[in-house]
Amino acid sequence: MAVASDQLSGRVVLVTGAAKRIGRAIALALAEQGAHVAITYLGSQPEAEQTVGDLAAYGVEALAVRADLRDPEDVREAVASVYARFGRLDTLVNNAGVFASAALERISVEQWDGMFAANTRAPFLVAQAAYPHLRAAQGRIINIGSLGGSHPWATHAHYCTSKAALHMLSQTMAKAWAPEISVNCVAPGMIVQGEVGEAYQHFAEKTPMRRNGTAADVAAAVAFFATGPHFITGQLLTVDGGLGL
Repeated sequence: MAVASDQLSGRVVLVTGAAKRIGRAIALALAEQGAHVAITYLGSQPEAEQTVGDLAAYGVEALAVRADLRDPEDVREAVASVYARFGRLDTLVNNAGVFASAALERISVEQWDGMFAANTRAPFLVAQAAYPHLRAAQGRIINIGSLGGSHPWATHAHYCTSKAALHMLSQTMAKAWAPEISVNCVAPGMIVQGEVGEAYQHFAEKTPMRRNGTAADVAAAVAFFATGPHFITGQLLTVDGGLGL
């Protein structure tokens, strides 16, 4: 069995879209700090079940809830399920999102709206549903933005714009929901897992730190906001090895 530390002992964290990839790494990092962790998933049930088992290995309670975060009713039911299971909610990590590329002149209305539904509207809906529980717990919200929300990528206009909106939403939440809830945003740059091709190596060579980022780098940044001073709020922490400089 893995051994958890106690920085988040007794706290309850909800990480959206955490069956795999970055979300899974975030969930595991917070469980390692002693948090009980709930995750949401949509189409990745086997991966979600595996992640729940891996979370439980830290000696914490874990829960996976299937939810389409584009559906307000699904969102309300998911948050209610987490609260019913644990009796509290201390931290929300809005990780779920989509990434796609398309020529700006060819982006359809459906593609545009779908990107905003997943990357901007869903975090708003989950945060709004979680608000009373987070307020009661003097809790925290950590949104997962993107380097693309601060730098224009010509072939990702709908993605970049949706993440830029999430960055502003994070700051607005921080101001509106203070002093009870702290709200911050982590903006990953080029994050890779497993074997990488020449294109990814090109990004590594452009990065001052001479490598691409990992899911563990992002998870560590989230853990900082989850365990650091509650006084820190409204901040955007870019995790890109200096790629955006």
